[in-house]
Amino acid sequence: MRVLLIGGTSNVGKSTAAGALAARLGFTYVSTDRLGRHPGRPWGDVPAHVVEHYRSHDAGALVDALLAHYERMWPRIEELVTAHAVDGPGLVLEGSGVWPEYVRRLTTPYTSAVWLTASERVLRSRIQQASGYPTLPHDGRHLVDQFLARTTRYQHRMLAHLDGLPHISTPAGPTQILKAARSIS
Repeated sequence: MRVLLIGGTSNVGKSTAAGALAARLGFTYVSTDRLGRHPGRPWGDVPAHVVEHYRSHDAGALVDALLAHYERMWPRIEELVTAHAVDGPGLVLEGSGVWPEYVRRLTTPYTSAVWLTASERVLRSRIQQASGYPTLPHDGRHLVDQFLARTTRYQHRMLAHLDGLPHISTPAGPTQILKAARSIS
């Protein structure tokens, strides 16, 4: 294996797992968020366009917009995967942009993938903790609730598209993730 892809919804633990695995394997670590974020988490210093995005869409439309963004971004991800599978240091690439249908189309050698999942309770707890939910005003809580709805809807769609691809429930350690990851080519 020269490339490990880790997919999953927001706040499932992809970044933590990918960072630990990259360090353990001596691989380069890249998050799809660094390649392009759509539109980001609606807490902290939230730009007006992000507030409007979460106010004006339901969970299904938020996921549709997110998946359209990932489809446009996939050629960049595929180039990165191909480059690392053939030459240079290994790669651990994580992100919600690691969508099952796109990964199935990869023909790069030495590439493995796994998707992380979490219960809705775990996702809610992590998102509420990260956002400071109890201290947010009503409108801020509404935006976080929309993000949580998008996050859980994304996971349900992702699970429906895995169709035999490996996934593991978090929290999972690096060894469990490596054991669950399977070669895709």
